[in-house]
Amino acid sequence: MPALEILLIALGLSMDAFAVAIASGATMKRLHLPDALKMGLFFGGFQALMPVLGWGAGLSMRSFISGWDHWIAFGLLLGVGGKMLYEAFQMKEEEECGGPKTCPFDTGTLTVLAIATSIDALAVGLTFSLLALSIIGPVLVIGLVTFFMSVAGVKIGSAGGHFFEHKMEAAGGIILIVIGLKILLGHLGLF
Repeated sequence: MPALEILLIALGLSMDAFAVAIASGATMKRLHLPDALKMGLFFGGFQALMPVLGWGAGLSMRSFISGWDHWIAFGLLLGVGGKMLYEAFQMKEEEECGGPKTCPFDTGTLTVLAIATSIDALAVGLTFSLLALSIIGPVLVIGLVTFFMSVAGVKIGSAGGHFFEHKMEAAGGIILIVIGLKILLGHLGLF
């Protein structure tokens, strides 16, 4: 597969992670570089791991994964997005990530978000298996592109979050729900 195609696949796969990173960065009043790097590592790592798992699963698991991946992604994104929306309207002005609300940079929440945004990469791994393509090069590109897109997204979201405070978290929740709906409707052939 040509390098340009692999790069385009990586960019496409990283878009959900980029959007979630923007929404997550918006929840922070003061963003620290370690938070952005942590999100980049989680998102890039899971985005690289999922194609390997898809590759390993091969053809025998294809029908099971393609039948449920959209429901899993939708459920995870709906849950996290709904919680972000709820918390956006429940927060007091002085609260910020790290207080009583859920922080998207918390390891548990970050793991759920990383899984939710990387489920499509599982299908890409299956596709690479079907096409008898090497998995090593694409996995490295997918992981690195997602890492950099996620770090950039956190920084962009953080800059916007200073101006819009809790509205950005509500927008982030809506973005997650819309991404979940897009995944679900796309797999159901309605979008």
